[in-house]
Amino acid sequence: MGLSFDLLINAVVAGILLGGFYTAVTIGVSISFGILDIVNIAHPAFIILGSYIAYIVNQTFGFDPILTSIVMMPVFYLLGAGVYQIYYEAFEKRGQESLRGLSFFFGLLFVTEVILILVFGVDYRYVEAWYIGPSWHLGVIDLPLRMLVPCLVALALFGALQLFLSQTFIGRAISAVAQDQLALRLMAASPTRIKRIAFGISIATTAVAGALLIVIQPVEPSVGREYIGRVFAICVLGGLGSLPGTVIGAMLLGIVESFTSTFYGPSWAPAVAFGLLLLTLAFRPAGLLGR
Repeated sequence: MGLSFDLLINAVVAGILLGGFYTAVTIGVSISFGILDIVNIAHPAFIILGSYIAYIVNQTFGFDPILTSIVMMPVFYLLGAGVYQIYYEAFEKRGQESLRGLSFFFGLLFVTEVILILVFGVDYRYVEAWYIGPSWHLGVIDLPLRMLVPCLVALALFGALQLFLSQTFIGRAISAVAQDQLALRLMAASPTRIKRIAFGISIATTAVAGALLIVIQPVEPSVGREYIGRVFAICVLGGLGSLPGTVIGAMLLGIVESFTSTFYGPSWAPAVAFGLLLLTLAFRPAGLLGR
């Protein structure tokens, strides 16, 4: 029973830490898909791009990957704003954003992956930092720092975004742009400009998410595909457009995957996780905190 209790507690803790990482990966999709209704299927590609930038700077200059990602956030914001402007001019402005816009992001996903393969190959890359390797031991609980630090950074990122969306004019405008664009125009705010800012913010979060990913595990260009299903599942599970719902959904998915991997094997984790999503949609289609 003692061994089972130890496994149970550590499975819960590992799930919470994994859920924190999933929060960082998904929070940008919660903005682009949940609030703006833009199905950015290329979101994981930007995460992998963030991983490789953290890798290059870490290997070349020895800088901490997470600090590097924070410095790179403005660059990723500009990249996201530019991508949205292309998407708007080519598809949204013409009312063709549904299917052709989705194809645009699919193409962006594969083009980014191919470029990374041509430049870096398919070998796994990793970074070095003081928190990769050591663990804290609190009684029977093991806290690997390579999971704890990303979890804390992800929760800090969530707190900053939640504060921005709730306490600033632009943040409230981002929340309103999907609900009533006419009212937004009456407030002298351009819906297109607000969407561009919001999409830029969603891509800026991928710089941090990419650094957290390469801290947790080595990466290669196609790793991002593993997270496409998860990020949209968490976004729907928590409730579209709800950042607190995203955190709750990420934590639930992390705990379910951790329990399944610990007691039944890792191969069952995706099936059980998406089974949880289907049950949630069956009994609460709007998600946990959806409107």
